[in-house]
Amino acid sequence: MRQGAKGFRLLAGLAAVLMMAAAGMGAAVWWWLMQPLPLARSSIELSIEAGATPREIAQAWVDAGVQTEPAWLYAWFRFSGQARRIRAGSYEIHTGTTPRTLLEALVQGREALQTVRLLEGWTLRQARQALAAAPHLKPVTAGWDDARLMQELGSPGMPAEGRFFPDTYAYARGVSDLTVLRRAHRTMQHKLAEVWAARAEDTPLKSPDEALILASIVEKETGTAADRPLVAGVFVNRLRIGMPLQTDPTVIYGLGEAFDGNLRKRDLLTDTPFNTYTRGGLPPTPIALPGLASLRAAVRPERTRALYFVARGDGSSVFSETLVEHNRAVNRYQRGQP
Repeated sequence: MRQGAKGFRLLAGLAAVLMMAAAGMGAAVWWWLMQPLPLARSSIELSIEAGATPREIAQAWVDAGVQTEPAWLYAWFRFSGQARRIRAGSYEIHTGTTPRTLLEALVQGREALQTVRLLEGWTLRQARQALAAAPHLKPVTAGWDDARLMQELGSPGMPAEGRFFPDTYAYARGVSDLTVLRRAHRTMQHKLAEVWAARAEDTPLKSPDEALILASIVEKETGTAADRPLVAGVFVNRLRIGMPLQTDPTVIYGLGEAFDGNLRKRDLLTDTPFNTYTRGGLPPTPIALPGLASLRAAVRPERTRALYFVARGDGSSVFSETLVEHNRAVNRYQRGQP
């Protein structure tokens, strides 16, 4: 009996030691999971390709600059039960990232995103230049003309100018510029449809396309947000009575790369499809990317009797109902005459 009791105590002691060792190991593992990973730099970037195994992913992080044992990362990925949920993509981690938060980012697909901003009033050429300069964006559309671009976007034969909504677009590293352009194109379609549905009943505009064209002119002619509805009102008044729009930005657009920054009288007299001094009505296409405020102003302009406006020089404009009043404003604000 005594011998049996002694053996039992030995087994109990061994079990206790093993339990303590297991508890200690568990505590050590938990401590490691909660500690920031040592990094070779303040931030580490890694692109994970589709089909990469958890072991390959662990090794790739170490190769990229995470200073830990790849076997530990792999073991964590595997025994967490989430290894197969790791998503392909481009990731960036920073000082303070722990093994636990790293895996969370990989499983949730929290990719490192870049942004590119397309500005109101830009031409499509300027927007495409911004995309070409954007970091980590594949230039798939480089060399495409506008017709090819619109074909790829599902709008064959449609003029490309003005068809892309100006905004800041986030994208994952390695995607194509076509992806961003497709989003901007789809967004403009939705915004234009929304504002057209809310248009004033008495608008002289006959289609959403005409609204887009007028909005692009308002965008280029407006220096302050408060003036947009009034500028649109002036142009709508002119359209109603058949008066030429006589807006310089359309002439400049028609000159294209020949414009050297100085609009001359001969330019105003030289007929082109975009010269709103020599031709009545709206130009054939938009001349820029209009923002939402200009789209809204085009379809619901402020009711005004003004037919003219001139820039004050501070971004705002002076509006006049008669040519006499307008000439006085021109003399005062453009020519410096009392």
